[in-house]
Amino acid sequence: MPDLILGPDGLARCGWVGDDAEYRRYHDEEWGRALHGDRALFEKLSLEGFQAGLSWITILRKRPRFREVFAGFEPARVAAFDGDDVERLMQDAGIIRNRAKIEAAIGNARLLLELAPGAFDELMWSFAPAPGRPRPRSFADVPAVTPESTAMSAALRTRGFRFVGPTTMYALMQSGGMVDDHLVGCHRAG
Repeated sequence: MPDLILGPDGLARCGWVGDDAEYRRYHDEEWGRALHGDRALFEKLSLEGFQAGLSWITILRKRPRFREVFAGFEPARVAAFDGDDVERLMQDAGIIRNRAKIEAAIGNARLLLELAPGAFDELMWSFAPAPGRPRPRSFADVPAVTPESTAMSAALRTRGFRFVGPTTMYALMQSGGMVDDHLVGCHRAG
């Protein structure tokens, strides 16, 4: 995969976009942009957990259905899910039907509700690295894990959150704009 590709619109993008229109939109409009709010970050945490072991495009294509069946990722609504909801979700071919991941999303919502409003956002963003980090020039310069993602993972695990490993948390940091890994030459590179 090349580090950068030229899109049909003539713009250079990070090569992971390939020629998929939905990936292009996601890259241009979402990936690497600062994401705030307990609900928004809970959605991102949940989807990144469902992505573990799969490609992100799979999750991105299923995201509308995830949002529908997970009550818009409103933590209070997801926290109220019970065994019947787990079984309902296990039968839904529009999402990733993994019992452990479904139960983790519900459990994580319950843990989030134990925090004061806004505290989850504050916790997550407390691990964002200091500004001034060099922009990656190639995929080889982009880490899979950082000290910050490892610390975020440990802090969440200590609180009981699941599917929050360091690699998953670095992916969340990238997609949620806590780090900006758009490569040098990408039209989105700051």
